[in-house]
Amino acid sequence: MTLDCIEIETGKAPTASVIVLHGLGADGNDFVPICGELELAPVGAVRFVFPHAPVRPVTINGGHAMRAWYDILGADVVQREDESGLRASLLEVEALITREKERGVLASRIVLAGFSQGCAMTLLAGLRHEERLAGLAGLSGYLPLAAHTETERSVANRDTPVFLAHGRADPVIALSRAIATRDALLELGQPLEWHEYAMQHAVCAAEIGDLNRWLLRVLAHQAAPRS
Repeated sequence: MTLDCIEIETGKAPTASVIVLHGLGADGNDFVPICGELELAPVGAVRFVFPHAPVRPVTINGGHAMRAWYDILGADVVQREDESGLRASLLEVEALITREKERGVLASRIVLAGFSQGCAMTLLAGLRHEERLAGLAGLSGYLPLAAHTETERSVANRDTPVFLAHGRADPVIALSRAIATRDALLELGQPLEWHEYAMQHAVCAAEIGDLNRWLLRVLAHQAAPRS
C-alpha cells in the first residue's frame, strides 16, 4: 500500500506527474499552495501528488512523534544518520513512483521534488530508481547516505537533471551542507542547476519562478504520448 496523499490534476488524463515530499513536521498540505503557482500548461495535464510522511518519534525533538521521513538523531545530520529510516522511506517513495507508472505515466515524465527532509528523500530515491525519471528537484536540503551514492545510484538516472536551491541564511541546514551536496553530485557527473536565495529555511517567489522554468524544460524533453 502507498502512503495517503493529496492529489491535484491540472487536466484530464495527466501524462506527467510531480511527486512533492514535505519537510519534517509538515504534511502533504504544505506545498499545495506553492504548486498552485506553477504554470505548466505547455507540457500538458499534470498530476501533483503530495504524500503524508509516516508519524514517528523524532529524537532531536525529545522523541515527540510527528510526520517525518526518517529520524533526526542530532544536530549533525551527516555523522549521525538514521539509515534504516531513510531506507524504509525510500521504499515508500518507490511505491509512489510505481503507482504513477501503473496509472499510465511514463517514468521519464515523473518528477520527484522535496523540501528539507523531502529533498533528502528525493535525492535518495531518485538517484537509485531503476528507470530514468524526468528530473529531481531538491529545495533547502542535502544528500543523505552520501558515501553510498556512487555505488548505489542507478545507471538509468546518471544523466537525470537535478535542480538544487537553498537559502544563504538557512539556520536549519547550513548553506555549506547544500554546497557539499552540489559538489558531490557534480563530481559524479550529474547534470545540475544550482540556485541560492536571500532567505532562511523557506521558499521564495524567485525560487518558484526558477523551478517553474526548470520543470517546463525537463517535462518538455520528452513529448507526452498521444492518444
